[in-house]
Amino acid sequence: MKALILAAGYATRLRPLTDSIPKPLLPVGGRPMVDWILDSLSETSADEIHLVTNGRFAEDFERWARGKDVRVHNDGTTTNDDRLGAIGDIDFVGLDDDLLAIASDNLFDYSLADYESYWRVKGGSALAVHDVGDLELAKKYGVVDVDDDDRITAFVEKPAAPPTTLCATATYLYRRDDVALVSTYLAEGNPPDQPGNFVAWLHTRSPVYAYRFSGDWYDIGDHAQLLEADNRMRRREGLPERAEYSPN
Repeated sequence: MKALILAAGYATRLRPLTDSIPKPLLPVGGRPMVDWILDSLSETSADEIHLVTNGRFAEDFERWARGKDVRVHNDGTTTNDDRLGAIGDIDFVGLDDDLLAIASDNLFDYSLADYESYWRVKGGSALAVHDVGDLELAKKYGVVDVDDDDRITAFVEKPAAPPTTLCATATYLYRRDDVALVSTYLAEGNPPDQPGNFVAWLHTRSPVYAYRFSGDWYDIGDHAQLLEADNRMRRREGLPERAEYSPN
């Protein structure tokens, strides 16, 4: 199994912070956000860890990766307008193996080792989901519906009327055969961004299961979410909380 950290976005909602610092390298709890993900990946059986970024921030990630067992891929884009998108980047890196794909701004408490065990038992691909417990809040996310075996039967991005409160998080475990379908998905002209779009397409062609986890989950998309996640991790590390976020 290979692991791929998706870090090629431009985080426009976090400007001006992300004009000079890529979002995954912004400190959360006293260390770069992506370091927490790297810690979690060490629990898994992944024999290679890859990270895909863009041409604008590739050198920043190359510096970050020194001394780490991480291979950095530069997708060659330089602006939000010409980005390949998360699904496009999975295709760009082209890993021919079972794949754990994870967004670089996705912080959580659950064990990736437990998630991997669930995925191996199920035998299909899998998506980590969190029950947000609120239909209004669910409207902000990709929402899944499942059968009695937790096989995904529906996936809708930001629905006006969510069928459940099970929300997709950007952590995916794909079987090798399903990874090979990414190129087919893109060749059909489907959206290359928002990795949930691939799940919405895939679950009608191949089994995809929902792995339910509990505990904290932070999808860091704006300044308020960044401050909340930073203070949560600062509390965990015994650092003082801050009223305003600063990368310093």
